[in-house]
Amino acid sequence: MIITVLVLVEVISAFETSMVYGAIPTLIKEFHSDAATVGWAVTAFLLVAAASAAVCGRLGDMYGRERVLTVLLAAAALGSFVSAIGDSIGSIIVGRAIQGVAGAILPLCIGLAREHLPAVKVPVAIAIISGSAVAAGSASLLVAGFMLDHASWHMIFVVAAVYAVLALLLVLFVLPWRPPVGTTQRVDYLGTIAFAPAIAAVLLGINKSGAWGWTDAKTLGLVVGGVAVLALWVLWELRVTDPIVNVRLFTDRKVALTMCATLAIAVGPMGISTMIIPMILQSPTTAAFGLGISPTNAGWLSFIGSLFGFVCTPLSGRITRAVGSRASMLLGTALFVASSAMMLFLHDSVAGMVAMIITVSIGTAFAYTALPNLIVEAVPEDNTSEATGTNSVLRTGGQGIGTSIATMLLASSATAAGPTVSGLNMVGTLMIVAGLLTIGFTLLIRRGSVYAAA
Repeated sequence: MIITVLVLVEVISAFETSMVYGAIPTLIKEFHSDAATVGWAVTAFLLVAAASAAVCGRLGDMYGRERVLTVLLAAAALGSFVSAIGDSIGSIIVGRAIQGVAGAILPLCIGLAREHLPAVKVPVAIAIISGSAVAAGSASLLVAGFMLDHASWHMIFVVAAVYAVLALLLVLFVLPWRPPVGTTQRVDYLGTIAFAPAIAAVLLGINKSGAWGWTDAKTLGLVVGGVAVLALWVLWELRVTDPIVNVRLFTDRKVALTMCATLAIAVGPMGISTMIIPMILQSPTTAAFGLGISPTNAGWLSFIGSLFGFVCTPLSGRITRAVGSRASMLLGTALFVASSAMMLFLHDSVAGMVAMIITVSIGTAFAYTALPNLIVEAVPEDNTSEATGTNSVLRTGGQGIGTSIATMLLASSATAAGPTVSGLNMVGTLMIVAGLLTIGFTLLIRRGSVYAAA
């Protein structure tokens, strides 16, 4: 029952992350706007989500994850309602920014699973909860498409608001609550205030680098300025008694190697696959590469592929319980490398791309669910949501870097007719190299399961 509730709650986070992608063309037409302006409906959500993941994860560890989760779900419902009744792109962006607090829901759900369940059930539970995020993200595109075809863009946000309220009721009346134990720790207000805009500046610079260019003053100012503030923030967190993020945890060998593996796979196959697969499927057959599949059919292929991955998530958890998350991570990354090689040689075949989508989905099931389990294996229970939230921030930033680099590689070899096969080959090579680097980091992690004795 606990696992079911946490899965249903996490779905709202994944749904709100992805649902607006399918509505971007409609919003551009509806408000007579442009892609750059409407794109802020995505960017605003991601910036707030990244900052929320670590900060709210820590607050949940301190004051009770159930309590913080109710606040986040209420805010997500409010944000959806603001966007639903909006009559301008500005109001939609504001609503999406409020929705962004949902970025902390997954770290809190992982912490609650560890808090409420017997240790032997934790790895499978975490795998299922994390895997549900991937499946729900694909399903949200189908739901959004159905609403756009048969109702209006307003209904996308109405559905999200109603679901957020239902998830809130599940947390309030079905999920077991532990009595508050109290805490002598103080909230690190300065660390909280500094972290949020610093991480937002870095991610915004990465997100906009494709449009502005990496050498543009705005890009460099945001990225360099954000990194400088983060460096000062780390120094502050090392000095303060009760830091908002315990950065000393990341000096642990296993945590540090997991963070390095997270960044490598996010920059490489995990981040780039989500961008390059729709491009290959939907590009016209007259282009250098492309299968000419409609967006709706491409969405169905992605959704069906994600189901293959979701079915494998319990297996990932069982492998973690038996021999450790290191094995799941290696298996997932190996599948990512194989799928990247498949893209290089089978991008002109529908059957080949279907096989790639299924391979990517299964690889995601193992790698994506292994990452939080690797963190859980290495940190105390009181730091679970904080550490997994920080890992989520790193993954988000890495995916932004990866897609930006892939976009530049495609543009560097493009002709008047569009991207070329040589550009696609460079992107595939990047994915393979990053995947092999991830395997290297993962092999350095000590083997074994912390659950074997249980």
